[in-house]
Amino acid sequence: MPLTLRIEGDRWRSHLRRTAETYGVVGQGIVPVVKGNGYGFGLASLARRSAWLGADAGVDTVATGMYEEVPELLSRFAGDVLVLSPWRPFLSEVPDGDRVVHTVGRLDDLAALGAQRPGARIVVEALTTMSRHGLPRHELAAATDLVRAGRLRLSGLALHLPLVGEHEPEAEEWAAVLEASQLDTSTMWVSHLDAQQIGRLRARRPRLLVRPRVGTALWLGDRGALTVRATVLDRHPVSRGDRVGYRQRPLPRAGHVLVVAGGTAHGIGLAAPAAGSARQRALALARGGLEAAGMTLSPYTVGGRQRWFVEPPHMQVSLIFVPAGAGVPDVGDEVDVAVRFTTTTFDHIEIG
Repeated sequence: MPLTLRIEGDRWRSHLRRTAETYGVVGQGIVPVVKGNGYGFGLASLARRSAWLGADAGVDTVATGMYEEVPELLSRFAGDVLVLSPWRPFLSEVPDGDRVVHTVGRLDDLAALGAQRPGARIVVEALTTMSRHGLPRHELAAATDLVRAGRLRLSGLALHLPLVGEHEPEAEEWAAVLEASQLDTSTMWVSHLDAQQIGRLRARRPRLLVRPRVGTALWLGDRGALTVRATVLDRHPVSRGDRVGYRQRPLPRAGHVLVVAGGTAHGIGLAAPAAGSARQRALALARGGLEAAGMTLSPYTVGGRQRWFVEPPHMQVSLIFVPAGAGVPDVGDEVDVAVRFTTTTFDHIEIG
């Protein structure tokens, strides 16, 4: 029952090379982010693709989200693996070795890591306006002492910036702080600045090595190279008022119920909490009214229009309603489906 991702191989590979070249310069190459579900491609696939980018694009390091993801990457990528989640003393089974770079964002953790693993490679994370992890600037002097006391090998200062807003000035401020600090490093790892912003930061701070960590813009930056299709597994003619599905809801009109590949196990129907813009609040209000009436728009497109779910997705399939008068695909045909790649697991991935 395949939910299939098809990739235009030449176009996608050209995009990867172009993006790596745009972000990177000699000695300051792009750092591909390879975490979670691998942006829909899988961790192993992106690790191999990072190795393929290799020396030509200066890819000597990948960044991953959690320690649990590290072993799979180490086995498929010959360079270093930077772990984005901060090291904590209570973590068990933390991978060791010279190729693993830990992120540390608390003074207590710096002291503990130095005691437990003297000589470990680290980056110190700065507390940006993200307010997630990291040290405020007034603690960098104490961090310097702890790094030296624990004989930790400092690989740079890390900035995780917000996705929205103008944060180039914040990166510039932290670059100035780093240059004025006693931290024994000239490398800054940065997330969520685009290639032009990275270029300007490098030009203003030529003594710093700026390493851009890039995930979405690299792997998903050319959506035109990626097509997601779902197989039609069954279809049933229905009349107005017929009750179908687990919840036996009556249908509003005559048409067809299509059973299509893709359910909650694939990530279909999962959504992140909405952000707070006026437009997003209005859309959420409209969706809420429709959902209260038992209507939820699906990500599946049939006959050029996005169609409604009959009921919430099942584990591996979804039921969608196609009204009378619209073209109905046959069993075995495929329909387009819009997915959130970071929450989707595909049955098949085909690279052309």
